[in-house]
Amino acid sequence: MIITFLGHRSIINGDAWFEKVRSVILENINFREKTLFYCGGYGDFDYLCVRACRSIQMNNPNCEIVFVTPYMISSKPPRNTDITFYNSILYPPLERVPPKVAILRRNEWMIDQSNLIVAYVAYSHGGAYRGLQYAEKKQKRIVNLAES
Repeated sequence: MIITFLGHRSIINGDAWFEKVRSVILENINFREKTLFYCGGYGDFDYLCVRACRSIQMNNPNCEIVFVTPYMISSKPPRNTDITFYNSILYPPLERVPPKVAILRRNEWMIDQSNLIVAYVAYSHGGAYRGLQYAEKKQKRIVNLAES
């Protein structure tokens, strides 16, 4: 199973959402099967999702946290991203994508690979919203915490 996280760069009361993200993950994974968590690493929601994934991974060796980078060559990870939180780094096939749209295309690639999208999309603008629209169009299973 592959779970992708999608949310706004800034989130108010992020710590309050930690347990909700964790609960959604626990309700949807099979501990006997391999689970990949695809994370973007670019904002508050991404950070709290990585923390939730790490807390689950401590008791489940079948979970792997993957930083999916939108850029092939990067001298450093995104601001506020601790690369040691991830088990691996993955660069999707985006070589010919202009840097200006690389994050959007990376998000679409992650959505295409995923069985479940865990989102926090509260506004009808921005990259997270566009990603949610894309996931809906692809008829992916989505849990948007902003709707709860």
